[in-house]
Amino acid sequence: MASAITTLAADAPTLSAANTGFMLICSALVMLMTPGLAFFYGGMVRVKSSLNMLMMSFISLGIVTILWVLYGFSLAFGTDSGSLIGWNSDYVGLSGIGITELWDGYTIPVYVFAVFQLMFAVITPALISGALADRVKFGAWVLFTALWVTVVYFPVAHWVWGAGGWLFELGVIDFAGGTAVHINAGAAALGVILVIGKRVGFKKDPMRPHSLPLVMLGAGLLWFGWFGFNAGSWLGNDDGVGAVMFVNTQVATAAAMLAWLGYEKLRHGSFTTLGAASGAVAGLVASTPSGGAVSPLGAIAVGAIAGLLCAMAVGLKYKFGYDDSLDVIGVHLVGGVVGSLLVGLFATGGVQSDVAGLFYGGGLEQLGKQAIGVFAVLAYSLVASALLAFLLDKTIGMRVSEDDEVAGIDQVEHAETAYDFSGAGGGAASRSTAAPAPSAASKKVDA
Repeated sequence: MASAITTLAADAPTLSAANTGFMLICSALVMLMTPGLAFFYGGMVRVKSSLNMLMMSFISLGIVTILWVLYGFSLAFGTDSGSLIGWNSDYVGLSGIGITELWDGYTIPVYVFAVFQLMFAVITPALISGALADRVKFGAWVLFTALWVTVVYFPVAHWVWGAGGWLFELGVIDFAGGTAVHINAGAAALGVILVIGKRVGFKKDPMRPHSLPLVMLGAGLLWFGWFGFNAGSWLGNDDGVGAVMFVNTQVATAAAMLAWLGYEKLRHGSFTTLGAASGAVAGLVASTPSGGAVSPLGAIAVGAIAGLLCAMAVGLKYKFGYDDSLDVIGVHLVGGVVGSLLVGLFATGGVQSDVAGLFYGGGLEQLGKQAIGVFAVLAYSLVASALLAFLLDKTIGMRVSEDDEVAGIDQVEHAETAYDFSGAGGGAASRSTAAPAPSAASKKVDA
């Protein structure tokens, strides 16, 4: 008996300083993704909406952090109840957790796991905001974010990742959030915009990005942070799976960017910076559920397919008439669906698990499980998000007035503008020191 106890004690996980440090770095990388997303979205809108777009992402760092500490972590990762939700009173306020208490058989503290998962919860509602650019009251968005993470994100995270969650028990593979993050956010975006309607001037007025350099900066920060998002989701790297995920993140992203640009060149005749940035994000999204299950060659296939299909999907809003301002549905919903389903085809059975996809002799079983996960999360998030938006719209109102939207939501909602042009010329002092006006002759020459 004593020897058995000794053996069990020897097999019990012990805190790993290396894995703990690695996961803290990954948590910081995922946190950086939310400001990166803010820049990515902020550059894509018109100048009069850029601050509002930044704030709609940035505010999530405040709201979701507090709710996660108060009850979100408990709902998502507490003891399972009916395969739908969790609860653990020790996790409420993170007050009943020992500082060296390890997370569920891993070698990292519960606190580290909690803060890593917090950063996922933070960025998910921020992803939704890109579909709602130019037209949503900031106060209504704050309240929607708080309600949405409570009613949608925390339960879905439990379904997908919580011990006892019904999709987890079914065997749906979602390494880092294809369903819980991207499909969840993309479906929510669709639900909300069906309620609040289109921007003033949609399909009539030009709505071009005001700063493509900001878009590229944001995409670069997202790409950088995504290594923590993906590789960190294995919660350590003692067996090399995290390293495979790191490689596949890079590979799928590169393939998607090239596929998007190729489609863009053939369809529109140009290689655009916006296309490069959007294609990269599509590849990052598709790698999230699949990168721990496929080989690097499989990652090329997943990325290329996602890049092509997402590039095609962004035009659907003009065909069907829904105003997805910054292509959240075309990139995150479609990319998440593609990446999740392709696990059922390209899973090798030799990385994160022994589950093989159709192309590796596994048959259609895993593809069926992936489809259940995809469409269950899509349907729940779509309906619940639309209902939340409807209730808020009928009570406090979700949209700013048409006049305020046309004038610019930055000034109306935040009493600020992104850029100060007051010193750029035009004052009396600048006129007094300016060069003499050109003569009529010189004007003719210039013409």
